[in-house]
Amino acid sequence: MKFRKASSLFLAGAMCLSTFGGAMSVFADEETSSEAAEEETVDYSAEDPITATITVWGPAEDQAEEYGEWLQKRCEAFNELHVNWDLTFEYGTCSEGDAGKTISQDPSGSADVYMFANDQLQTLIDAGAIAELGGKTVDYIKNTNSEAIIDSVTVNDCVYGVPFTTNTWYMFYDKSVYGEDDIKSLDTMLEKGKVSFPLTNSWYIGAFYVGNGCTLFGEDGKDEEAGIDFAGEKGAAVTKYLVNLVGNKNFVNDESGVGVSGMCDGSINAMFSGSWDYTKLSEAMGDNLGIAKLPTYNLDGEELQMKSFAGSKAIGVNPNCEYPQVAVALALFLGNEESQQMHYDARSIVPCNTDLLAEEEIQKDELVIAQNETFDETSILQPFVSAMNNYWTPAENFGKSIVNGEVTLDNAEEMTDKLSDSMNQSIVD
Repeated sequence: MKFRKASSLFLAGAMCLSTFGGAMSVFADEETSSEAAEEETVDYSAEDPITATITVWGPAEDQAEEYGEWLQKRCEAFNELHVNWDLTFEYGTCSEGDAGKTISQDPSGSADVYMFANDQLQTLIDAGAIAELGGKTVDYIKNTNSEAIIDSVTVNDCVYGVPFTTNTWYMFYDKSVYGEDDIKSLDTMLEKGKVSFPLTNSWYIGAFYVGNGCTLFGEDGKDEEAGIDFAGEKGAAVTKYLVNLVGNKNFVNDESGVGVSGMCDGSINAMFSGSWDYTKLSEAMGDNLGIAKLPTYNLDGEELQMKSFAGSKAIGVNPNCEYPQVAVALALFLGNEESQQMHYDARSIVPCNTDLLAEEEIQKDELVIAQNETFDETSILQPFVSAMNNYWTPAENFGKSIVNGEVTLDNAEEMTDKLSDSMNQSIVD
């Protein structure tokens, strides 16, 4: 499926005015008011001549031939647009989820422009590895994204990236097994078929705890001193539910691709993942593939909403780059409307650009609906305060302990309190 085609003039409109590291880059404004708005023509020949090599890092899939070499083609299009810039691009492979760890180790030796998951943002800021954006770059970001998306790349009122997609997980299911009413409840689904869930993955397990009122760094996820509150009766009750879940004959812990392979061969009827698994599932299941926001789960007779972590993926600029005016312009180009459309066409990367999301055709797309409904209705914005780093390993190990039978109904409260203590240790210290 394709979105409406953006005009060539949009490429000009996506450029911006940005103050960055003492350098000023002047581009055209984007007119965003009405469909009758007059589009401006940009004179790129007025740009000062630049000959440079620009290093760009992104996930392997965006550079793969099977996905149309999206990254290379967008960079080449950018180069052709700027007639006074003679740019050579060097590409490196770095997934969005690894950007914080990889780039922060050696900011000066890393890419000029890179893609990152927003939960990496504080790590990048602390390492001096990501530039604050300004001027009309930020105006463009704010004019074309929801408030929640903008918040996902904002720290202390400063914007640090050009968002290009929401980042969360939801549910895939077999329509031949489950009806529309069935998928509203996880427990109903477990009665009718096999359900796979990555309980040993810390990005997923928190969905149950947050659903029962447990919090991470306060209600807004920004109060680092509030810590992670998984202790007490509310946390223990969830742990007991998960112990029983593991004991359910229709539950399968999703590790090493078990969910995807099981969905494809029919041995599993529902799983939890994101757009990265859509293509494989769609090819295998065809019209039987259903996609939906998260279901509820029944805890002691009460239906509670599962809530995934949500955020965004964005394009960042390295403050150590030699040509900031080029890097800022390229970052915005890679995240503009046409680039998001092509990203979706290549890899089913769901756009976050509000103009694209308003298109009638995309509003009918089941993948887009599920991802956006999850982001809007069944998720919380994933905290990216520094202390969030203390969550991941303890949560992963706790999931493993539940699956391995080390956490039981009898010791659930004690073990959950220990989990909460371990996640808050650095704050206590």
